[in-house]
Amino acid sequence: MKAVITIVGQDRVGIVAMVSEILAVNSVNILNINQNILDGFFNMVMIVDMASSKVSLKDMQQILKGKGDELGLDIKAQHEDIFQIMHRI
Repeated sequence: MKAVITIVGQDRVGIVAMVSEILAVNSVNILNINQNILDGFFNMVMIVDMASSKVSLKDMQQILKGKGDELGLDIKAQHEDIFQIMHRI
């Protein structure tokens, strides 16, 4: 199953490393990363493969949200299908 992870917040060193470490520890494979920084705000979208994950999507959502709350970042993980439906024009 693929999922979309979005991260938005004030730019700082280590955001990509922090999220990548959480994913690696839980056997989630990163397929694609798109990031940009505009006026000090960090924005990243990751497409990940959770087929071999040690945790469910729901658990991953809670882990990422908790870490985001600690660091003042908005981190969300959504099933790829939900993300596509929500962003269909």
